Amino acid sequence: SLVLHARYDNQFTCVLSSEVGGEPSCVSMKSDQSMGQPPIFSSGGGGEPSCVSVKSDQSMGQEPSCVSVKSDQSMGKPPIFSSGGGGEPSCVSVKSDQSMGQPPIFSSGGGGEPSCVSVKSDQSMGKRRSTETALQINTLADIYQPVDDVFHRVLERHKTSMKNKYESLFEGIKTEQNKTLLNRIYTQLYIIEGESEGVNEEHEVLQMEKTSRKHLQDIPINCLDIFKPLQELRTVLTKGIAGIGKTVSVQKFILDWAEGKANHDVEFMFVLSFRELNLIKDDQYSVHGLLCDFHPELKDLDPKMYHQLKAVFLFDGLDESRISLDFEQCEKISDITMTSSVGVLLTNLIKGELLPSALIWITSRPAAANQIPPKFVNRVTEIQGFSDPQKEEYFRKRISDQDQAKKIISHIKAVKSFYIMCHIPVFCWISATVLQQIMKQSYTEIPKTLTEMYSHFLITQTNIKNEKYEEKAEGDPKNLLESNRTILLKLAELAFKQLMKGNVMFYEEDLKESSIEVTEASVYSGIFTEIFREECVLYQRKVYCFVHLSVQEFLAAVYVFLCYEVKNMEELQIFKLLNRERSENVSLDEVLEGAVNEAVRSQNGHLDLFLRFLVGISLESNHRLLQGLLTSTQISSERTRKYIKRLIKGEDQQYPISTDRSINLFLCLSEMNDQSLSREIQKFLKSEKHSDEKLSPGQCSALACMLLTSEEVLDELDLKKYNTSKEGYRRLIPALTVCRKACLGRTACENLGSALQSANVSLKELDLSNNDLQDSGVQPLCVGLKNSYCKLETLRLSGCMVTDEGCSFLASALKSNPSHLRELDLTYNHPGESGVKPLSDLLEDPQCTLTKLQVDHGGKIRMKPGPQKYVCDLTLDPNAVSSRLSLSERNRKVESMREGQRHPDHPDRFETYPQVLSVESLTGRCYWEVQWSGNGVDISVSYRGIRKKGKSIDCVFGYNNQSWSLICYNNNYTVRHNNQRTDLPAPTSPSNRVGVFLDWMSGTLSFYIISPTHTLTHLHTFTTTFTEPLYAGFWIYPDSSLSLCEIE
Repeated sequence: SLVLHARYDNQFTCVLSSEVGGEPSCVSMKSDQSMGQPPIFSSGGGGEPSCVSVKSDQSMGQEPSCVSVKSDQSMGKPPIFSSGGGGEPSCVSVKSDQSMGQPPIFSSGGGGEPSCVSVKSDQSMGKRRSTETALQINTLADIYQPVDDVFHRVLERHKTSMKNKYESLFEGIKTEQNKTLLNRIYTQLYIIEGESEGVNEEHEVLQMEKTSRKHLQDIPINCLDIFKPLQELRTVLTKGIAGIGKTVSVQKFILDWAEGKANHDVEFMFVLSFRELNLIKDDQYSVHGLLCDFHPELKDLDPKMYHQLKAVFLFDGLDESRISLDFEQCEKISDITMTSSVGVLLTNLIKGELLPSALIWITSRPAAANQIPPKFVNRVTEIQGFSDPQKEEYFRKRISDQDQAKKIISHIKAVKSFYIMCHIPVFCWISATVLQQIMKQSYTEIPKTLTEMYSHFLITQTNIKNEKYEEKAEGDPKNLLESNRTILLKLAELAFKQLMKGNVMFYEEDLKESSIEVTEASVYSGIFTEIFREECVLYQRKVYCFVHLSVQEFLAAVYVFLCYEVKNMEELQIFKLLNRERSENVSLDEVLEGAVNEAVRSQNGHLDLFLRFLVGISLESNHRLLQGLLTSTQISSERTRKYIKRLIKGEDQQYPISTDRSINLFLCLSEMNDQSLSREIQKFLKSEKHSDEKLSPGQCSALACMLLTSEEVLDELDLKKYNTSKEGYRRLIPALTVCRKACLGRTACENLGSALQSANVSLKELDLSNNDLQDSGVQPLCVGLKNSYCKLETLRLSGCMVTDEGCSFLASALKSNPSHLRELDLTYNHPGESGVKPLSDLLEDPQCTLTKLQVDHGGKIRMKPGPQKYVCDLTLDPNAVSSRLSLSERNRKVESMREGQRHPDHPDRFETYPQVLSVESLTGRCYWEVQWSGNGVDISVSYRGIRKKGKSIDCVFGYNNQSWSLICYNNNYTVRHNNQRTDLPAPTSPSNRVGVFLDWMSGTLSFYIISPTHTLTHLHTFTTTFTEPLYAGFWIYPDSSLSLCEIE
């Protein structure tokens, strides 16, 4: 549902959602014959109510699944219809069993906007006309010569019908008092461009969890421009979670067209909602017959005209479809007069076999969007929820007591899961409803989890029902729920059974499965108006739904406990319980663990929020809150908590789970008030030795979950700092989507392409330097770069063994997605001229944002694996060598001397200690190897300015802030910097050959033990910021020597 802002009478209103279509349930004036003249209405002195329709945007239908959102002052009066400015207000629906000869005429009387009256014909709306609308018609039909009177008349009727149907929104039950004009309150929807390959397959609440930290930089698309540029687009798929505003965007699109404000080249718009199409899914239709059922005014249109028309088909609510859409095996139909099943017609329309010139707009919740193969979708868009400022604005405008509003906003911000969920407008309404009520009750604790919030919501709505229909309020929640237990039990059963089937809309046969008669359901929808909805659709048939999917999920979780209490294990066998025969022996933990297993096996996460509610209700405090509805008092779920932690850590191999499911399990622990896993990871990260201690794969999963559910975007995630296995790095990869800059080691680069294709990725800078990716590793990375979700601005592939082939992959990716990457670092590779040219050409391409390309330090030597590609030649400085040392072999060998050597005085010479520096300064990337013998050596790097004179300890490598040292002595290894010492574990295969790799720019200095087969084993890496050139340095123990190695 969408955020709509209205400013009139100094009021502000937020529209959460609205249904498209339908007439008001108000006073009916009905005649068995045609009416000669309609009433004439003028607004007189009347005003419009500041009221808004709010819907559970589960899809578009005739009556909204409404949530009430009122402007605090302007709800008082309904619109006043009068002929001269006086008289009593009346809300009128004019209805005829036959066509009406003339339409009602709206005149402004005393000025202002015309009042809106819904006019319905049971047979057709074909001959209704609005004189106002007729003047506005602007269509391509105007240029047809000669003008087809029938066509023009049908077109006028259609536009008038669509305007009347979609110009109003309703709040709550459809009455004239609850109606307001859409144009008065509509504010631009934030529809963001997406990518057809990136269809989400996760629970929509989890999407909110993952997108909440991110302020999208995309330029919003006006819903009126959804098909622009027209020459390239035929089919648009718009995704949005329940309650976000998909249907209102469709309604605004239609209304502006019907009023002649937009899309003038479109002659007809046909709205086909899936919740209505489900009712006729087994019937046979031609395209014309199907459209006439939904739009009776089209019955006089010659079917041959469809091929000449510019038409838009709007398929709303794909997620509610129960129709089989088989795009592979579907019968091909191109003749609009041919009769077939509804599913076949829809499939051919979407594929373009039928009416290929028609435009198609499909709306859907994300989980169902993949029913349409990407090749048949030209544009995917997504409707975003409330921004952070809009959340606060909502509460401030909805709640008249500003002190109370401030307290509620403060509480919502303090509970991260609430603040995230408030991206969904319906949750804002639920939160406001609950928190306003609780603040009146000093004895009630304010909810801190989703389960507590929805439990209070159920109690609040049940109390509202009691006050309204039994004219008494029940102060005791237990008595309140107990007195309504029968109704709530049946609604909970319906919620559970249909959720397990993936249904959010229910029909008569679904109700009967839960022993609910249609008349009974109508009663439920009447008395629990903010929980359960009834809607009248095609052929006056009724469909039902809960006010929002999350309410259905909560009640479904309640039903599991109701079944457990009465040992109705047959209903719960969907969770594959072990003790099928002896239901009395099934423990609550077994039920909960069965539900956990079922949820983690889900491909699209459709049970994620249900599971969070389920484990939340298992908490004793929440169970007490629902007493009266639930009867058991002694419950325990400690075993389930431990099981969830094992799954997150990957310790249960029977159920390996995806990252998204791990995140949800992490949130389940929050619902159970269990923060132990978070504390364990936080303690590890605060440890100064976390770069040395090895993270288990399970700890990596938990760390990724923590990062992914954090409210903040990380400035930098350096996976090189974490010591873990290849599997551990794989589990950390998803966390890249919530940081702006990432640095990855060699083993962490796999699966990177998929992370870059995430719809909510925040990553702007990616450093993969020194990873030996080679061309074969660059290719899958480029798949991610091509995806429009990838917003990477800087990519560093320095020292990755990339050749001209890898450059070709990169150039192709940048041509496919040219609007983001600005800097590409390919230094220390071997691209050759043939590799550099296509990338250099992109610097001149005005469509490409690439402005900086680095290809320095290239050559064949860069194709060596590991740090050897950065080998440098060093010599020892005779002006710096201590008098206790001697140089030889062209100053590439140094050894200790028992007697002092005669060296000329020099300011760079080490006076006291047996040390020496290299002649060459070290910047950039440098690698060298040394071979030593004897008692031991210290292998170091140092700034040139290290103290050299006197006996101070500051002169020794590693004992000051100007040098970093590896001490090799008796097969033991220690590192030291600034007099801070760290002992290293002994390598399994000791060696007297050591490799040193310096990456000056990235601030890393690494030491390796080198085996006789020249295998490098990492010993330690210093991470710091170097501020000036470095020099290789050595301390030589007595009876020891060291040589700089020649490396081929």
